[in-house]
Amino acid sequence: MDKQAKKTLMNTFWTSAGWKSSPDAFAGERFEYAKSKGLMFDPVTMTHDEIMKRLRELHQVITKEQVAAAFLHSLSTKKVHLRSALSSWALTSRLPLHTYEERSVVRPSYSSCGDCNDHRLMADREYIEEDLNVLNFERVKWGGIRLNWLLYCWMDLELFSKEEACEYTAEDTAILTGMLQAVKDCGDYDSARMLEKRWKAVVPSSKNERDVIMEIWGYAGLLVPGDTPRKRTGGNSDFDAVAEWQGEDGYSQTAVEFYFGTQTLP
Repeated sequence: MDKQAKKTLMNTFWTSAGWKSSPDAFAGERFEYAKSKGLMFDPVTMTHDEIMKRLRELHQVITKEQVAAAFLHSLSTKKVHLRSALSSWALTSRLPLHTYEERSVVRPSYSSCGDCNDHRLMADREYIEEDLNVLNFERVKWGGIRLNWLLYCWMDLELFSKEEACEYTAEDTAILTGMLQAVKDCGDYDSARMLEKRWKAVVPSSKNERDVIMEIWGYAGLLVPGDTPRKRTGGNSDFDAVAEWQGEDGYSQTAVEFYFGTQTLP
């Protein structure tokens, strides 16, 4: 990733004190340079149906092995922008090619598009002059925030398709094994926040990055809330996919084996 372009992207939205009250203008020599390096973009206008067609094309070239390898590679290298391809791939890989109005929803949870709603995707009929820059900023800084937005999944996989193939090491698989062991070590009623704290000693990361990893695992089916009554009420507002997860739910061995094989299982 080009350092100068990354700096421009970061400085557009962020200061040492946190979010800027308003982002810098998307113009000028530095912005044009960041665009040329594929890190910043002009506003995009496209429809839900156009995104669906492009996602179908992307899934012809991006495999689960590639997104899994990239996720593993990111653990020791802290290349956090490579992580959410796992959840973006998982959320859209089984999504049928459809139109926005093909199936309606009486009480939408995520979208008025029936297929997107069933796959937990926040989707609109059309996107007009949408800013991808803030989505990519979140992707590069923390690993993504709006992980189940259809627009984000498309952008994420589009950018991932331009990445060089990733290789992971024994250190990466050891980190993953440690993360899985930390899940097993949780008490039955431990929350996702308690798991995040356990991961602090296992994976090199910040708290926000660990939060994102848990959400990625949730959307990818690695951490799935069970059907047993929850001890806590209301879930955890810090999370979406794992808001209701608790320790007794553990991790999905089927999903772990599907993405990472059996050698990482503790």
